[in-house]
Amino acid sequence: MATLTAAHSRRLREIWRSAGWPCQDLIEVELLAAGWLERVRQPSGHETLRVTDAGVAHLAETLQRNRARRDAHEDLVDRVAREMTRAGRIAWRGLSLRAKVEDAWAMAMPDVFSIRHTTVEAYLEPIVHEVKVHRSDLLSDLRREAKRAAYLQLSSECWYVIADGIAQPDEIPREFGVMSAQGAQLDVLRPAPKRPMQMSLPLWMALARATPVEGWRGEEVQGWLGEGPLPDT
Repeated sequence: MATLTAAHSRRLREIWRSAGWPCQDLIEVELLAAGWLERVRQPSGHETLRVTDAGVAHLAETLQRNRARRDAHEDLVDRVAREMTRAGRIAWRGLSLRAKVEDAWAMAMPDVFSIRHTTVEAYLEPIVHEVKVHRSDLLSDLRREAKRAAYLQLSSECWYVIADGIAQPDEIPREFGVMSAQGAQLDVLRPAPKRPMQMSLPLWMALARATPVEGWRGEEVQGWLGEGPLPDT
């Protein structure tokens, strides 16, 4: 029997959510042979598909596995964002940004986007951190050149933060820095090249509509109020 893949799991989920109308393709043949689907003859004479108990068990196992993957990713994203705030930066998670890549617009959703907490535009240093906890996700990301180009357009530095052991720094393009999450530490494996970059109005508007991660030294801002000119930081 053929090895069942993500395409088989996806079809199984689709049939679970639907009325079970068959496509009658090879994916369904393999799901039937694996015992995850069964054919049901309706009173009208037509045939539909039903997910078997074995198929339901597979869906539940896949759900738990995907949830664990998401939890590991979200935990590391949160660590990176909080490291940025501890370093005196303002950080955002889950932004949806547009960037001009050659003659087209590309959408970018960096895991963490941060700027320095400063009153001088030239000192902002926008940085993108993209987090990967599984090698397959990293390799898939590296094949998407337009996405990487969009991140570079949006930042003066761009980093990949990878779980320990999933890749070597030389597997990642040189225009990106590389950090490794080892236990509670974020270790720099290769620094990110710095580039001059002026933030565009659409980027500013996206930040204005979003809520930054808590903990970006708000008490210091309050301390500056009513105390004369703000320091150039």
